[in-house]
Amino acid sequence: MNSERHIMANAREIQGRMKSIKDTMKITNAMYMVSSSKLQRARKDLKNTKPYFEMVQDSLAKILDIAPEVGSDYFDERPNKQGKDRVVAYLVLTADKGLAGAYNHNVIKVAETSAEEDGCNNMLFVVGQIGRHYFEKKNIPVDYDFKYTAQNPTVNRARHISEKLLSLYLEKKIDEVHIVYTKMVNSMTVEAVSSKILPLKRENINKQDNSLVDKYDGAVFMPDVKTAFDHIVPAYVSGFIYGALVESYCSEHNARMMAMQNASDSASEMIKNLSVQYNRARQAAITQEISEVCGGAKHSQNAF
Repeated sequence: MNSERHIMANAREIQGRMKSIKDTMKITNAMYMVSSSKLQRARKDLKNTKPYFEMVQDSLAKILDIAPEVGSDYFDERPNKQGKDRVVAYLVLTADKGLAGAYNHNVIKVAETSAEEDGCNNMLFVVGQIGRHYFEKKNIPVDYDFKYTAQNPTVNRARHISEKLLSLYLEKKIDEVHIVYTKMVNSMTVEAVSSKILPLKRENINKQDNSLVDKYDGAVFMPDVKTAFDHIVPAYVSGFIYGALVESYCSEHNARMMAMQNASDSASEMIKNLSVQYNRARQAAITQEISEVCGGAKHSQNAF
C-alpha cells in the first residue's frame, strides 16, 4: 500500500511539473508573437523612411560629383591628433530588456574590444537600459546617456542623437564617432558591428538607385555647393543613426523570437519526456493495484 502511495505521489509530481512547463510555454509563445508583430512594424517604418534618406545621400553624392574638391569640416580627419590626444566617441545601441539570447552581450563585447584596440581616449554614449546598467556595474563612466528607451526608434530621436554628436565633433571635443549596433544579415542571422560615421569619407557617399532620386537628377544647389553640403550632412548622419536604431530594434526582436522558439521547443521536448514518465508511473500504480488485489484474493482462498 505504501508503495502504491509513493507511485501515485510521483505521478502527481510529474503532472505538476507538466502544468508548470505548459504555463511557461504560454508565456514564451506570447512573447514570440509580440516580438514578431513589433519586428514587422519596425521594418515597415524603415521601408517608409528609406527613400528620403536615400535622396539625402544622393544629394551629397551629386555635390561631390559636381565639385569633388568641395571642402567641409565634416571631412576633417585631424591627423595631428593621435594616441591619447585623440578622442573617439562610441555610440552603443543595446536593448532595454533581456531574454534575447546573446544580443546584448555581443554588441557590448564589440564596443569594449573596439575601445581597447583604438589606443585613444574614449567617450561613451549609450542607448538602452541593458548597456547602461552593464557599464554602471563595471564602473565605466557613460559620458552621455540618452534616457529614452530603445523600444521606440524614431527619426526625431535619431536627429537628437546626431545633433549632440555633430555639435561635439564640430567643437573638436571629439575627433571620431563610431556607432556600435546589431545588423540583420538575414532573417536567421544578426551581427554586432562597429561603423565609423564621422569624419565622413568621400568614397562611402554613393549615388542611390530608386525612382524618387531619378526625378531630381537636374537639381541645382543654392547658394553654393559647400553651404548646401554642410546643411545636408546632419540629415545624412541622422538617417544613418535612425537606420542603425531600427536595425538594432529588429535584431533584438529577431533574437528574442529565436530564443522564445528554442525555449518552446525545449519545453515541448520536456513535456514529451514527462508524459512518458507519467504513463509509466500510472502503469506501475495499476500493476501494483492488480498485484495487491490478486494477492488478497489468493490469501482469501487459502483461508477457506
